[in-house]
Amino acid sequence: MAGPDAMIRYSVLSLTLLIQIARGQVSYSIPEELIKGSMVGNIAQDLGLDLQRLKSGKARIFTRDSTQYIELNRNTGLLLIREKMDRESLCAKTTPCALHLQMILENPMELYTITIEITDINDNAPSFQKKDFRFEISESAVAGAGFMLGRAFDPDVGSNALQSYSLKPSEQFRLGLHNQADGSKNVEMILQRPLDRETQSSFTLLLEAFDGGDPVLSGTVQIHITVLDINDNAPVFMQKVYKTTITENAPKGTVLTVVSASDADEGSNSVVTYYISDTMDSNVADVFLVKEQTGELILNGHVDFEKVSHFELNIQAKDQGGLLNACKVIIAVLDINDNSPSIQILSSSHSIPEDSKSGTVVAMLNVDDLDSGVNGQVQCIINENIPFAITSQSSFFSLQTEQELDREREAEYNISVICTDEGVPALSSNVSLRLQISDVNDNAPVFEKSHYEACVLENNTPGLSIVTVIASDVDWNQNARVSYILEQLSYNNNWLYLQCHISLETNIR
Repeated sequence: MAGPDAMIRYSVLSLTLLIQIARGQVSYSIPEELIKGSMVGNIAQDLGLDLQRLKSGKARIFTRDSTQYIELNRNTGLLLIREKMDRESLCAKTTPCALHLQMILENPMELYTITIEITDINDNAPSFQKKDFRFEISESAVAGAGFMLGRAFDPDVGSNALQSYSLKPSEQFRLGLHNQADGSKNVEMILQRPLDRETQSSFTLLLEAFDGGDPVLSGTVQIHITVLDINDNAPVFMQKVYKTTITENAPKGTVLTVVSASDADEGSNSVVTYYISDTMDSNVADVFLVKEQTGELILNGHVDFEKVSHFELNIQAKDQGGLLNACKVIIAVLDINDNSPSIQILSSSHSIPEDSKSGTVVAMLNVDDLDSGVNGQVQCIINENIPFAITSQSSFFSLQTEQELDREREAEYNISVICTDEGVPALSSNVSLRLQISDVNDNAPVFEKSHYEACVLENNTPGLSIVTVIASDVDWNQNARVSYILEQLSYNNNWLYLQCHISLETNIR
């Protein structure tokens, strides 16, 4: 583990100025359910890019999602639908619903931000989870008594979402709608006048839900009512709202809270049972259960903060005479640090010349952590004593040169990038990048000696070897090839003086 001094050095590296990677951004808006191949927009035209630049820069689309719905045609510069999108599957009730993409170019490296809003179409009718509702209501129930009904669900949003209800026939009962904090409405059937079991012992009503689309779509459910004798007190909860918390990954069987309702009646009419009523989240019934006799709310499945951060459910208490009451339970899911940072290499160079300027980008990384708060905050560092630095812009990191390079001193670097979140205990991930430094002709040849001496007898035949001179060059390959040229020849007191010149242009002769 790195000591405090090492961490300070890493922090200094992370403060190095980040070059401008994101040069522009563009937004589009399209309806859901477009077929494969439909055009989203002309990204080249909208960003002012030449088509040749898309090809030479190997333009490509990056998305964090496992399914890539959008593709880029480099030849035309068009963004196209790669896979049909269902807004409800992508975003549920979240609005606006948008895909956040990046377009990446190389040589030089560039990053563009693309936002595509997916607008809703009215492709879902309201529906009820149950085929019918059944109530047993005492004939002594007074006018104004309320009976909770199951809500209809419509995954569409805005004007296409659920808008209204109707109840037919409406002589004995009327509807009551109660606004909830999440924007939904609790549906209540309210008795308008007393019932007489001897006159009519049962009713069948039709509850219909309507959305606001054009044309309007609707769904229906039947309500069957049996009139009972004398049960004049409905259960009453000790609290209307219960709040509790649970950590994600809590074990199955964990007791979250206990709801309690009492009934002022005597005998069997005072016996209360509990159950979870219809909820807008169809998975709640699989995740939680309530014990009918005790009111204990128990975890029956798995909760994951990264998928759902809180739950709201209604628990109803029903006595044996058919009267009901309801309370709300709000469950907040607490995050734990159970996700390591995810590192994706967006683009990287395998080789750069040794005369590259300081600040040259050699790799771009995307780092994500699915946790929230400090558990999802990530810092990245690289190994020490190398002429590189890593800097960040949101979840995008840039690895770039920080000092001058010298191939003759170091021809290759293995760069380790370690990304750590701030959770306790901290989780980390790492990747390794291998970067070669290519040679430039930045070293002149050097003779082994500053001067050479040799003796030769007079009257020798032409072609006789007199002396051998040797020069070397620390550069590589073609840049290290040396040729020799005889520049000057003179005599002095029986001495023959040669002045040689070396060149880098041709092979040794």
